[in-house]
Amino acid sequence: MTVHGEVMDLVARLQAAEEAFVLATVVRTVSVTAAKAGAKAVIRPDGTIVAGWIGGGCARGAVLKAARDALADGEPRMVSVQPENLLAELGVQPGESRDGVRFASNMCPSKGTMDIFVEPMLPHPALVIIGASPVALALAVQAGSLGYHVTVAAPAADLTEIPDADVVVDGYRPEHLHAAKRFVVVSTQGKGDEAALRAALSIDASYHAFVGSRRKMAALRDKLMAAGSTAGLLDQVRAPAGLDLGAITPEEIAMSIMAEITLTRRRGQRASVFTSGARDSGPMP
Repeated sequence: MTVHGEVMDLVARLQAAEEAFVLATVVRTVSVTAAKAGAKAVIRPDGTIVAGWIGGGCARGAVLKAARDALADGEPRMVSVQPENLLAELGVQPGESRDGVRFASNMCPSKGTMDIFVEPMLPHPALVIIGASPVALALAVQAGSLGYHVTVAAPAADLTEIPDADVVVDGYRPEHLHAAKRFVVVSTQGKGDEAALRAALSIDASYHAFVGSRRKMAALRDKLMAAGSTAGLLDQVRAPAGLDLGAITPEEIAMSIMAEITLTRRRGQRASVFTSGARDSGPMP
């Protein structure tokens, strides 16, 4: 198998395993460079290049920094490694971004130019739904259509139908959760609220929400506080879950929750995009 074939084979296996990584591709070279257009490399979140090759130290530092940023905000980017005299002609500093391209200095004697496309490959976001209410079932359907890996955890006796989910767990405590950015929603509709909320708070997630009134959440908060839960953790729970869209039906409530989850998920990505263009005038590693 060729190097290109090995890289693409590993890409397929990592995607099937829902693992996060970056695929870096050399798209253009000028003058003398170690790697040529079409060269690819697979980069893990820890910065390890596990397959392929995109050149030596002249480009490696800039690409690894771009890979870290791409995994953080989920956005692809272009990196252009050029000798300092060409950067000066363009009027840019190493580390500066312009028109979607981040520039870095080539300190190697070759003085060549390489443009590398850095593409994050992220696992599907994970939605954990605890409960078997009509809202829970509607939420599973909508989240699945939006590309989420869906886990529904509820006592089997409470389920009126088989949820449209990737994983269905009997009980409130799912194990071996999907390794991705997680969002957790409790939608028990009065059946096992306290146990379900306690299970939800034990899950590390970017978002916790409870489908119920503020009054019910306040009562549950008191009970969980008395049982030893911390105020800081409980205060992170969104209750009632979802944006205030005037939703009434289970499907509308589910839509309002997915809207809030989308807002939470994308807000973090946009913030990373806005800050990723900060100038780094130091030399490349």
